[in-house]
Amino acid sequence: MSDKRKKQLLVWIGSIAIALICLIPFIWMIVISFSKHPDFLASNKIPYIFTLKNYVEVITTHDLHVMDYFKNSLVIATIVTIIAVAIASFAGYAVSRIKFRGKTSIILGVLAVSMFPQISIVGYLFKIMTKIHWINTYQALIFPYIAWVMPISLWILISYFMQLPTDLDEAAMVDGANRIQTLLRVIIPISAPGIFSTSLLVFISAFNEFMFALMLTSDFHARTIPVGIALFQGLHGEIPWGQIMASSAIASVPLVILTLVFQRYIVQGLTAGALKG
Repeated sequence: MSDKRKKQLLVWIGSIAIALICLIPFIWMIVISFSKHPDFLASNKIPYIFTLKNYVEVITTHDLHVMDYFKNSLVIATIVTIIAVAIASFAGYAVSRIKFRGKTSIILGVLAVSMFPQISIVGYLFKIMTKIHWINTYQALIFPYIAWVMPISLWILISYFMQLPTDLDEAAMVDGANRIQTLLRVIIPISAPGIFSTSLLVFISAFNEFMFALMLTSDFHARTIPVGIALFQGLHGEIPWGQIMASSAIASVPLVILTLVFQRYIVQGLTAGALKG
């Protein structure tokens, strides 16, 4: 066997191994979610019986509030994505195009702030939200989420904007456009892949966030799906693994669809910043 064939074989083996490591937990979740007896492996006497009962129960049983959690996650993640990406677009354009004192300090400061773990500030956030009576509301999560995802949004868009030639801005200004018009009519349309990939990453991060949602919500009125699943209990206090896995599968659907359908845009947006114009 030639060295080239050996290399290709090792690449295939490594790729398959990594894929299996990533997919086995997801496959196991799906298998359990469609099982009438989640503990069918515990004994040879317990058969695997395919059923849709778990999905029907988590969707139709109002007292479980799974769909309320799901709706909260979608609404909060969508609002956070729109606001965070809009702010990051203006800020990224300003940093990448306008010369002003302290620009580097601002960029490094944003990066430094993002290094603090969530647990270090969640106690102070809880006190603030309690004083302004925002506990268990959408805004109690929306504003912290925006601050939380802003560093990654800003850094991705700065990298993307900096690889665009400044001739585009100069041509637009010669035609009479100001900075805002140049951004909205010229830069953003060209930067659509970068903005789109940033939006997807922000949405996924906000949808999956756990710490803030755990501490700043108390019931189904604002609690998101990750916390709802973590605190999931059956109607009689038991731990219904089938329903938990069904809820997890439902929560995974929008993220999986977004990633599979738009993965090309995500890769294009993340890698374009590393290229020169």
